[in-house]
Amino acid sequence: MDRTELVSTLRDEQVPDALYDIPGVQDIPVQPDAYYYLRPAPDGGWETGLRERSLDRDTSRFATEDEACRDLLEKLRARPRPPEGGGESVDELLAEGEELRRWAREEVERALRERPPDDEERTGNGGEKR
Repeated sequence: MDRTELVSTLRDEQVPDALYDIPGVQDIPVQPDAYYYLRPAPDGGWETGLRERSLDRDTSRFATEDEACRDLLEKLRARPRPPEGGGESVDELLAEGEELRRWAREEVERALRERPPDDEERTGNGGEKR
């Protein structure tokens, strides 16, 4: 297995791209606080691990790309899965938030239109001041 095949497998298994960085194949444009990586090791070979808050953790070194790809695949398969039903895209979540804000704005405007004028609020029976 090479890096391209690994990314294809991860996408087939619906592993979010934001969870892993594989330079030259699957680069994360904005790096989150934690993500998995596969990269060439500085002294030759390959390494995988978890980059968390700018520190490498759980680093493993391998002689071949195939071994490193298989290790990263297993690490990503072993991670906890989010609960079902949370599969909305960022665009869908933003649109839903905008829809909720629009609805709330309309409700406030409706309540303000239906609110009695200030004079009625301060008067009681017969229009006399309380």
